[in-house]
Amino acid sequence: MSKKRILIVDDEPDLCDILRFNLEAAGYEVMTAHSADEAISSLGNGQDCGGPSGYAPPDLLLLDVMMPGISGFELAHRLKADARAKLIPIIFLTALDSEDDLLQGFQLGADDYIAKPFSVREVLARVRAVLARTAQEADTTPVAIVQEADASAIAISIDAVAKTIAIDGRAMPFTPTEFNLLKMLCDHPGRVFSREELISLVWPSDVIVTTRTVDVNMARIRKKLGRHAQRIVSRLGFGYCYLDQETR
Repeated sequence: MSKKRILIVDDEPDLCDILRFNLEAAGYEVMTAHSADEAISSLGNGQDCGGPSGYAPPDLLLLDVMMPGISGFELAHRLKADARAKLIPIIFLTALDSEDDLLQGFQLGADDYIAKPFSVREVLARVRAVLARTAQEADTTPVAIVQEADASAIAISIDAVAKTIAIDGRAMPFTPTEFNLLKMLCDHPGRVFSREELISLVWPSDVIVTTRTVDVNMARIRKKLGRHAQRIVSRLGFGYCYLDQETR
């Protein structure tokens, strides 16, 4: 099996070197770029990120947000608009950790979001998880479901036995954690669950989870819900709830 290729884009050379050393030790092939311009150059050019003939694009981008010139958010926006680069998973590395920043990253197509400062072990774990999840999603064929005459009647359908979720009649891949979180909220519409409650109800007791992990999973769920993302509401200072009607 060929090594997975990772491109690190960060304007801190020392951080790039540390991540490169540890990722290579974990069995990955690693490239680095210290600016968005360098990253675009290494991927090909602004219009064709597939690069020259025979070039293999990276399997994952570790992308800093706050860089001089083109920011990580802007670079992600450009890559997601490119037909050949839009499927490359992106993990943002950033000191920005507000919920608005988190949601902006996921709206741009991020697959995960790691707040600085972070441990190398955390980065390795997130990289493994994203690569495994995207490989699983690539093997998942969406299954069309016959829609009712009133399309608005179909929104979020959860099959608790088959452990599947359909959005507007179309199957969507959810991780077990995402599935359990969404089902917990949908089973109790209008009830606000604190982050601590969700951790105790969804995650195994022997797994160490922070409240930020809940936020990351909720942002991924909202991304997958598409036009129904507003049904998952964050109550400032309290937690999350599900609304059975769209918010305006």
